Amino acid sequence: MHIADLKDVRIHYRIDGDDAGAPIVFANSLGTDMRLWDPILPLLPKGLRIIRYDKRGHGLSSAPSAPYSMGNLVRDAEQLLDYLEVKDCVFVGLSVSGMIAQGLAVKRMDQIRALVLSNTAAKIGTPKMWQQRMDAVRTGGIEALADATMDRWFSKSFRASAEMTLWRNMMVRQPVEGYLGCCAAISGTDFYTPTSGLRLPTLGIAGSEDGSTPPDLVRETVDLIPGSRFALIRKAGHLPCVERPQDFAQLIGDFLTEIGHI
Repeated sequence: MHIADLKDVRIHYRIDGDDAGAPIVFANSLGTDMRLWDPILPLLPKGLRIIRYDKRGHGLSSAPSAPYSMGNLVRDAEQLLDYLEVKDCVFVGLSVSGMIAQGLAVKRMDQIRALVLSNTAAKIGTPKMWQQRMDAVRTGGIEALADATMDRWFSKSFRASAEMTLWRNMMVRQPVEGYLGCCAAISGTDFYTPTSGLRLPTLGIAGSEDGSTPPDLVRETVDLIPGSRFALIRKAGHLPCVERPQDFAQLIGDFLTEIGHI
């Protein structure tokens, strides 16, 4: 475990795999930390420099006072990659981090050579919806949203398993300021225009049972980028890397091979 001091925030990160390998960055969703990617790590191809980090307000990173802007979240990723001297990485962003990925690709083409946009969109929800969620958290904590979120995150069969409790616990134990901050960042983001200007290899991944970013929403965003491709993982919700890790890792491995990253 390592901490990068980026002045206004301290970002917890971890590097696995081959120190001299091709860089791939994994960034997690709202309400989770870098452990989101644990199920797929053993399934990824060899020879990768695997970088994970907790975005601000999540996991072991610091939690500045809310609200955050998407510019804050993009700049955190940008500064972390500069700190680690990373160029030409493949950036895998899920949900809010898929938005971070889009913003960073527009801003720093030298840092990102390809994108994996998982269960995300150029715009997610409406400001009114996010305001209602933030109000609920301010009143009753993250616990107030937990059950409804699990319904959107996971397929019915996974919700019936004991493992779901681990992810519910992870969500409710995130810092409230961090959760509120990232909700505000998502609420204020509409990347349809900047994302439509991107020209880089892109893989979009959706889960057939995703209640947060349904497949049609993911596909609509991915289709903004010419030459991109879209993959649907069946029997999975908003976190297919958890429910279907082998399928998720296979898609990423195939994509890395296709673009010559490995």
